[in-house]
Amino acid sequence: AARAAPSSAGPGAAHGGNRRGRPLPARPGRLSPGARLDLVATLRAAAPWQPLRRRQTARPDAVLLVRASDIRLRRFRETSDRVLIFAVDASGSAAFARLAEAKGAVELLLAQAYARRDHVALLTFKGDRAELILPPTRSLVQTKRRLAGVPGGGGTPLASALHLALATAAQARRRGLTPTIALLTDGRGNIALDGTPDRPRAEDEAQTLARQIRATGTPALVIDVANRPQPALRDLALMMDAPYLALPRADAHRLSAALGQALDG
Repeated sequence: AARAAPSSAGPGAAHGGNRRGRPLPARPGRLSPGARLDLVATLRAAAPWQPLRRRQTARPDAVLLVRASDIRLRRFRETSDRVLIFAVDASGSAAFARLAEAKGAVELLLAQAYARRDHVALLTFKGDRAELILPPTRSLVQTKRRLAGVPGGGGTPLASALHLALATAAQARRRGLTPTIALLTDGRGNIALDGTPDRPRAEDEAQTLARQIRATGTPALVIDVANRPQPALRDLALMMDAPYLALPRADAHRLSAALGQALDG
């Protein structure tokens, strides 16, 4: 399912520029600060018009007549770095084992980040809110330091987790990164955004935020680590337009492999 998801496949988003990256065909343009002239393409554009221009300008001895319409600028396509926003459910009795596997998966992903140009961010949700404990980074040393001693237990503020993940994705996008959200949980939310226990309102808010994630076009992945697949999480994945993976008792290596497939397609 992760491999078949078109929204989560491939490298980071590609965007055009005139400074660096993979060369693209030159395009017409005007010389301005920061623009880079493609001399060969400009000469090719001007060459066929030389006889006509010499006659029009009465300059038969002119070596080369170049006009503004001949100018061709160099272009490049640069691939932005990706960031995997890992939202881990740290609530409930199984929090400690789930957190341990999530920590291991994050460390495995970061070990490959240098070759894959990936960043990893980690947020946990428990009690009455979600908390970003690791901003986007490629530092394995910093990750291990931040992950050490993360506590677990309490309610499941799923809506708060989706809200924070969406905000983290927007901030990463402003920094030029391409975000992907990975949600790791084993149940439904029961804490509303204001921190009060209210399961119906918490579920409505989580569904609203899931639709917002889909509306922003942010790729996502939902990993269900419950002992039995949860239909509510499958429905939430559909609202996010995200692949749904049921991985009961998943260890760090299986989680890392699933997330890697979601990133690579």
